[in-house]
Amino acid sequence: MSSPAATLAARPAANDWHRIVAAYWLTQLVESMGMSQVFALMPAHLRELGMPQADRLAFVGLFSSLVFVLGLPLVPLWGVWADKVSRKAVIVRSALVEACVFGLAAAAQVPWQMAIAMLLIGFQLGNTGVMLAGIRDVTPRKRLATVIAIFGAGSPIGFALGPVLAGGLIDGFGWSIASVYLLSAAFSIGTALLVGFGTREVRPEVIPVGSVFALARKAMSGVLRDRDVRRLFLVYGVVFLANQVSRPFTPLLVERVVGSGAGLATSIAIVIGVGSLVGALVSPLAGGLGDRFGYRPVLIGSLSLGALASLMLPFMPGVAAMAGASVLLGLAVATTSAMVFSMLATEVPPERRSATLNLVYLPLYIAGIIGPATGSALAAVAGVDGPFLLGSVVFLAGAFTIWRQRRGDARDARDARDAAAAREAVPAVSELAEP
Repeated sequence: MSSPAATLAARPAANDWHRIVAAYWLTQLVESMGMSQVFALMPAHLRELGMPQADRLAFVGLFSSLVFVLGLPLVPLWGVWADKVSRKAVIVRSALVEACVFGLAAAAQVPWQMAIAMLLIGFQLGNTGVMLAGIRDVTPRKRLATVIAIFGAGSPIGFALGPVLAGGLIDGFGWSIASVYLLSAAFSIGTALLVGFGTREVRPEVIPVGSVFALARKAMSGVLRDRDVRRLFLVYGVVFLANQVSRPFTPLLVERVVGSGAGLATSIAIVIGVGSLVGALVSPLAGGLGDRFGYRPVLIGSLSLGALASLMLPFMPGVAAMAGASVLLGLAVATTSAMVFSMLATEVPPERRSATLNLVYLPLYIAGIIGPATGSALAAVAGVDGPFLLGSVVFLAGAFTIWRQRRGDARDARDARDAAAAREAVPAVSELAEP
């Protein structure tokens, strides 16, 4: 194990934390921009690649599931390797892989080539938890909740800007979908250079010792043994599952309203982009709501809002109305993410904090496989509306679960207080009984 002096020497100076947070935020933004373009443009891209209309509905969800197939088993390994060797190297690796993925997507000529590109996205995953752990180690404690919320806003802002940029380039300047992907690849190379040469290495408080596989198993078992962490991961998984069930089919909802001609890319950008952007802007305020009213009550409210928004989306008659429902959905997802991030960063003990934060997106990867595949199966039977109705049910189930947990925790705390009061009362009664 490294000495405390060596660990401190490896950390950035206190005044460097702004630069590190900014670089990580931009990295999160660029990755989300590119990924949102892939999801938003996938139905149109599959049509351009010659996929029959009858197959598109099912394959949109299945292709989305491919993103997480390879990434899921690698998540614990990336986190441990980052703590043992280099967080910066893991983040740079992710940016370079995503540049290659976007390049492959741009070069695809038939649907199966696009499927390979989607499958390889799994190798770029595993960087968000590493960045979050780094931010936790360099940010002053009194600013931590706000900084984490700002970092969390980078992803929804990227998801908002990606389709907007693509819509402007395609409908406004006549760019092809492949050209948009190549631009995203160039941005990813830029973030790799930014992190690689513009930031210092951030080491964890406790540097793990042992083999990578043994440490990965230990990190996983630590998460599974901790009841509170299990609950938070379950909540996060519910949110992602509800979102992933329906999100790949949002462009198809828009296409049903506006048609497949000119203006489709811009309409998709409005519906997806506005919702993500508003959610991102409100996300930093969610930390204040959690501090004032408690994290769990805010979680219940955000999950209930997500259920309402998902239920509304298929019934909206036009692009503006769909954008309004999308705003509610983006707000719900962003608020829930901010609450879970803040709770993990403040409630997990220091010796397990880095390993836990490295695994924070594990529920996303699991939900990313199950959700789109389930949505595809449901859409094949019930049409494009089905996944959104299922998403609403999943959101409600999450809100009910948190409500029951909160009631159970309150009951346990009350029983503990009553037991403590009873123990304190016993000596007093005994003293009264003495002559």
